[in-house]
Amino acid sequence: MSGSHQGASPSGGASIPATAKNVLISVSQDPEDVTMIRPATAGDATQIALVHVRSWQEAYRGLVPQDYLDHLDPADRVARWRRHIQGTDWSRSGVLVAPAGDEPAGFTPAGDEPAGATPAPAELAGFVSYGPSRDEDADPAVVGEVSTIYVLAEAWGRGLGRRLMSGAVEHLTSAGYSQATLWVLPANARARRFYAAVGWSEDAAVLEDASLGFPLTEVRYRRPLP
Repeated sequence: MSGSHQGASPSGGASIPATAKNVLISVSQDPEDVTMIRPATAGDATQIALVHVRSWQEAYRGLVPQDYLDHLDPADRVARWRRHIQGTDWSRSGVLVAPAGDEPAGFTPAGDEPAGATPAPAELAGFVSYGPSRDEDADPAVVGEVSTIYVLAEAWGRGLGRRLMSGAVEHLTSAGYSQATLWVLPANARARRFYAAVGWSEDAAVLEDASLGFPLTEVRYRRPLP
């Protein structure tokens, strides 16, 4: 649902602090629907790439050139997401995922895997990534950014987007940021309704981006933390 605004992966690679681990369980009002919103591991990179591409192809149909969407390949994004997760400074940034079903037995969060262990891949329904703002007019020490948030179309309406956003906002707050921003395509009405419903508002900043080979305009949303 976020815009296409891209930047370098965070540096660091620290283990997940307790404050991040403790905010990641979210339960809907339906007692049969218990969804774990948890930190991503490098083993999730393939599924994150798949959700990323499938979400673009669904959410951006009619908003970006169809030929571009048709040629998106999840395999092209796996290594990038793996590096991003492995390089994340979890004290200031993070990637959270919403599994499509139950977690694999014996799952341990990123930074806690036994030496030499390979986490079992989980099928994911959505993810969110966040960290310090990349905007030139922002102080990254105090302004955080939700850089990417996507949920598969077949999981829309289950509250996963709200739970992912809640986890990101809570971690940004605990990391010491006082505000957060995100970017979205002006024509992405569904995403803009979602952001407004969960406490974000447009702040008048506009970004012109041609990095994908065609022009895109994005608008910025902002919210105070908490």
